[in-house]
Order: sequence, then structure tokens, then C-alpha cells
Amino acid sequence: MSLSTQFEVGGVRIGGAAASFFLIAGPCVIESASHCYFLAEALAGICRPLQVPLIFKASFDKANRTSVKAFRGPGIEDGLAVLKDIRARLGMPVLTDVHEPWQVEKAAEVVDCLQIPAFLCRQTDLLIAAARSGRTVNLKKGQFLAPWDLQPAIQKITDSGCRKLLLTERGTCFGYNNLVVDVRSLGILRNTGFPVVLDVTHSLQLPGGKGDSSGGQPEFIEILARAGVAVGVDGLFMEVHDRPDQALSDGPNSLPLGSLETLLKKLIRLRAALGEQS
Repeated sequence: MSLSTQFEVGGVRIGGAAASFFLIAGPCVIESASHCYFLAEALAGICRPLQVPLIFKASFDKANRTSVKAFRGPGIEDGLAVLKDIRARLGMPVLTDVHEPWQVEKAAEVVDCLQIPAFLCRQTDLLIAAARSGRTVNLKKGQFLAPWDLQPAIQKITDSGCRKLLLTERGTCFGYNNLVVDVRSLGILRNTGFPVVLDVTHSLQLPGGKGDSSGGQPEFIEILARAGVAVGVDGLFMEVHDRPDQALSDGPNSLPLGSLETLLKKLIRLRAALGEQS
């Protein structure tokens, strides 16, 4: 794929001619301060020796859960306090979702990257607020959009003064309770000039597959991750949990923490082999 715009997110180099990929990883939602810190420290301990740049991800609120009874998170005040502590103590950039314009200013004081959830990728006021925050914006393509239909949302952000923009593919609706990744989308999104991320684990959700919650197919995580690296994405996004079967959100599609190091080593070798052939 063509080269993308280059910038930094909390010291992590994004885009350009980077020899490797960066990783956005963490739990879906902040379950507790201690658990979130544990995962952030564990992820750093895996990624640092492998020289995989890491942006830690966790949400203070999941406003689009399937069931009203589902766990949403600790809320903005307590959640941002957790992320601020992780950023300060571990020296890593952090990312979190924002769902409404009023959340942007508070979150931007703490995190390095503001994420627009896929369901909200056309919400004009939210996009403009995030763009004007001065932080990097990670715009996730809605499951209901073709890749070229993301262009108006991109323009809302760039016209508001933001050029530090990530575009994330997270699968497209394919019938009921299923998603599919069309790898052509990765090339189409890259043609915008912005760095492209493949959200591996969300692409393997089975939306509403359990009736009051989503299912998932984590057995295909390695296949999708390898495809993304082979295509040449700038970054990979994976929700990682030490006990996916007990996770309070998105457990069915999360990568077990114990599997991450082996997977990253395979992906690094793949990227290196492709680099040698280019």
C-alpha cells in the first residue's frame, strides 16, 4: 500500500515508512483500577522486548452495550483517573472512547488518542469536538459503511483542523449476527493518506449472537492479524484479557493475554519477510 501520513502519538511513531506495525491493545472496558493496571503492565512487558510500539486502550464507559443490564464501566471521572495513572506510571500513550461531545474536553486532558466508536462515526458534533481537541483521533469505520462512505466523516474531522487521524477497519455487517473483513477496504482507506488500523478482535464479534450480548470467534484472530500485516496496515487493534471467559465486556472475541507474545512474534517475522521481498 502507499505510504501514509506520519505523526506521533505519545511518542509512538505512526504511519510513514515504519518497518513494523504498532499495537493498540487492552481490555474492552475498565473493570477495576488494579485489573487495568495489571493488564497495561503485562502488555508493556510483552511489547517492549519485541519492539512493538504500544498504545494502551480501555474504555471508561461502553454506552452501546446490547443489554441495559450489561456492565458499562466506572464512568468518566473514575475511569480517566485510572488511565491517567497508567499513563504516568508506565510511560505509555493511552486511548479511550468518547461517546458524546461533552466528554471530549475531559478525556483530552488525560489521553493521547480519542476513539470514535464505529456506531458513532457519522455523529457530526462528536467528530468536530474530537478534531478540535488537539489529540489524535481514531475513527472507526461503522459496520454499516462501505470504506469509501467514510470520506464525509473524514472531511468533518480534517475541516475542523485535525490531521493526526487514524482510520480503523472493524468489519462490515454480513447478514445477521455476523461480520466480515474485506481486505480491499484496507487499501481503499489507505488511499485517503491516513494511517490504517485493522481491529482484529472486533471484526470477529458475532453481534447480538448470544441474544442479550455479542458472541465471537477468537479462533480466527491469528488469521486476520496475519492478513492485516501481510497487506501492510500501520497498526493492529486487539482487545486482550487475562481471562476472556470472565471479562465484563467483549470476552467472547478477546485474545487471551497468554497468547499475545507468540502471536506477535509470528507477525514480526511475517512483516520482516515481506520487507525483504519488497
